[in-house]
Amino acid sequence: MVFLIRHIGDVELLFAKNVFGASEVKVSAKTVIEKHDTGEWTNLEELKEYVSLSFETLKAIVEKQLEEDWETIITTKEFGTKTKAEAFGRIVSHTTYHAGQLALILKYG
Repeated sequence: MVFLIRHIGDVELLFAKNVFGASEVKVSAKTVIEKHDTGEWTNLEELKEYVSLSFETLKAIVEKQLEEDWETIITTKEFGTKTKAEAFGRIVSHTTYHAGQLALILKYG
């Protein structure tokens, strides 16, 4: 479960930086690099702070986008070539997917 929380934060920060141009964002997306739970993410309070930071960072840069920015085509190693609008749909669906997994873990786990 904690891996998923960390992963959501990693990907949100990657999107803020690589898709929406928040060049000041520093992110080492270890969950994306490792592709599995290495057992290093165990502090739930730290993880909650991390995803709060990732959300606020992504939210702030999305709010700075102008209407015409949404049709800008971007290419990243992680996400391929998309308009910013398409990329935004991707991050929304990504976070929603993993949030659903977390809900199922909490309900049945």
